[in-house]
Amino acid sequence: MAAVVNTGVLPQATTRAQYLNGQVRIPSNLFSHPDQQQQMQTGILDYKTFPAIGWGGRVADQIYAVYGGNFPITISLAGINVFAQGLVAKPFQTVATDPTQSLMGYSGSAADNTRLAAFQSLLTFGDGLTLIQPASTTTSNAIANVQTLAAALATGSPLATKFPATSLGLQLQQVAQIIQVRAALGLPRQVFFVSTSGFDTHAGQLATQSGLLLDLDQSMSAFYAATVELGIPQQVVTFTMSDFARTFNPTSTSGSDHAWGSHHLMMGGAVEGGDFYGTWPTLALGGPNDATNLGRWIPTTSLDQYGATLAQWFGVPAAALPSIFSNLQNFPSQTLGFLPGT
Repeated sequence: MAAVVNTGVLPQATTRAQYLNGQVRIPSNLFSHPDQQQQMQTGILDYKTFPAIGWGGRVADQIYAVYGGNFPITISLAGINVFAQGLVAKPFQTVATDPTQSLMGYSGSAADNTRLAAFQSLLTFGDGLTLIQPASTTTSNAIANVQTLAAALATGSPLATKFPATSLGLQLQQVAQIIQVRAALGLPRQVFFVSTSGFDTHAGQLATQSGLLLDLDQSMSAFYAATVELGIPQQVVTFTMSDFARTFNPTSTSGSDHAWGSHHLMMGGAVEGGDFYGTWPTLALGGPNDATNLGRWIPTTSLDQYGATLAQWFGVPAAALPSIFSNLQNFPSQTLGFLPGT
């Protein structure tokens, strides 16, 4: 385990004076949940140009020709999100509770299978029609992907590692089970997306975060143990992202407000662990890193540097990193060194 500190969406290195005097470009709609979630998942910081693809998808696009298989290389166990969307690499997006059920009302009985076959036949009727064909193709591909995943998972065996019975724990358990059958899917490399929520702690922060961080701890610990059980801890890196941190200055209700730079965790056998990467902010209201006098730290490390480190380790050539992270060239150190070869 390692941590990269005071990291966030940032077009270029920025001082407090530059921020306050409007001398530098800043991300659109700072301190807004939906905007900064979109920015963290896409790496695009201007709301006018938000793409429909994320940087996880762009990473997958770069390696798809070498590592693509007979199943999507990007997989979300947390439903639909932009992070996993690519131009070439289209994601498989499902939920951890039952990733092998594609359509409601089809439980696998003989009658249901007959209905499903009839439905699939109907999807071929609009062949060639501009408005109908893309939708039919998407639905057909989704059904085929579910069937492929179900067949692959059937070749696996139950994991001995016990996961917490929480949303995050169940998502990570499904990730481990899909990794176990990666050979059956023809995928030597995969990008997974899971999520958890509840950290918008405007009140009662200590009690709320105590439970949330316990879940994060136990779920990530179980997932790492599962990679050890599967004999692949060196091949799997788990990392965290969040829209932003919380203000250093508390609210009147024992909570905090939306902030900016935050700390992120990296975990895996390949991680140069037991250390902190990046530069700590000065923890002082109105100090050199405070954007608004409430303890909103201006990031000292950018999302681009964080993501580029992960992408390069994953197999993206260094020359291709700026095509994924458009602000990377604005920073003298483009990767952070917490993984081999970066």
